Amino acid sequence: MSTLYPTPHIHATPGDFAKTVLMPGDPLRAKFIAENFLTDRKLVNNVRGVQGYTGLYEGTRVSVMASGMGMPSIGIYANELYNVFGVENIIRVGSAGGMNKEVRVRDIVLGMGACTNSNFAHQYRLPGTFAPVCSYPLLSACVELAQEMKLPFHVGNLLSSDTFYNDEAGLPENERSAALWGKMGVLAVEMEAAALYMTAARSGKNALCICTVSDHLLTGEATSAEERQNSFTDMMTLALKTAKKLESEGTR
Repeated sequence: MSTLYPTPHIHATPGDFAKTVLMPGDPLRAKFIAENFLTDRKLVNNVRGVQGYTGLYEGTRVSVMASGMGMPSIGIYANELYNVFGVENIIRVGSAGGMNKEVRVRDIVLGMGACTNSNFAHQYRLPGTFAPVCSYPLLSACVELAQEMKLPFHVGNLLSSDTFYNDEAGLPENERSAALWGKMGVLAVEMEAAALYMTAARSGKNALCICTVSDHLLTGEATSAEERQNSFTDMMTLALKTAKKLESEGTR
């Protein structure tokens, strides 16, 4: 990886980013977090409209930058943040589709692991199947805070999917992906966590995915795009408090 700044995707220098970066998929969600939660904020990247900000959350320096949609996109940004810009922790904050009867719309899911239908791990040339997992110090801190905040949350497996639309029309409901993954205890589906966890593992850094359930693939219940952009404030606050806790405890 080149050490020249800027990279093709981030026009900044290493000092522009805090040790912990929150990564929503949507640039507008990054802007919302920065404008509503961070003081002394500064726009540090806007290449391709992927907005990145650094500011203070209750006195703790935190950055927030969008990842875009899908594993290739978050793989690019996470790789550059970890390996070029000195970031130690990335916390994905996003939406997910419920795939399990225990999960309800607007619940928070903490991705302990991330199953995937992607070929992202092929690049590592491993003689087997890699199991992408989060970083335990981030998960432990986040669980403790979620309990203190009395939030409705679940800890378990996510599915990181390469496809948002699939070709399952006409299949019986019990043969569709949501039912099959749900039988294995997978809680929700999103599109980025597995690539983030693999990139963190390869870089020797830390990662956690926190998702709010925006819709449910089994019940059909859903939230609007505007709600997903602006109203998932519990998840945002949880991620920011986790970043603050990491800083206060000296977690690298």
